[in-house]
Amino acid sequence: MIRTFWTDFILPILRRPSHYQVAALCYRRTATGTEVLAITSLETQRWILPKGWPKTGFDAGGVALEEAWEEAGVKPRGGKPRKIGRYRYEKRLRGGIPVPTDVDVYAIETEKLYDDYPEAGRRERRWMTPTEAAAAVQEPDLSRLIAGVDDLLAAPIR
Repeated sequence: MIRTFWTDFILPILRRPSHYQVAALCYRRTATGTEVLAITSLETQRWILPKGWPKTGFDAGGVALEEAWEEAGVKPRGGKPRKIGRYRYEKRLRGGIPVPTDVDVYAIETEKLYDDYPEAGRRERRWMTPTEAAAAVQEPDLSRLIAGVDDLLAAPIR
């Protein structure tokens, strides 16, 4: 009985394929350097980037723009979002089951932040230096990506 439960229920959960999300690394240039916009997650209030699941009718860059607007009130400066990296984290689904989730990160230069946007009042948002933002997030791969954002933004478009 235990063996059947293990092989028929537990092992399939542990072998789940990765899920996929898209994140927006919203940034602005100031006189003192680049700043990254971090927001808090809805449930745990930890610092994250705006991110979400793929949506019908949107390419990945479009999803990044949509999430930046919905979760942080971002008005982009213009131009197409640029993929600058990928990280992996353990997404906790309903019931607390962790699933590995790959996240493509798109850079979005920010012109301004609106005060009225879909998730206003539900999240905190804060401009941080790359060093501060890298220290604030919990995911090691995301932290490394944010810490190197100036080099990533300076790299030629591939």
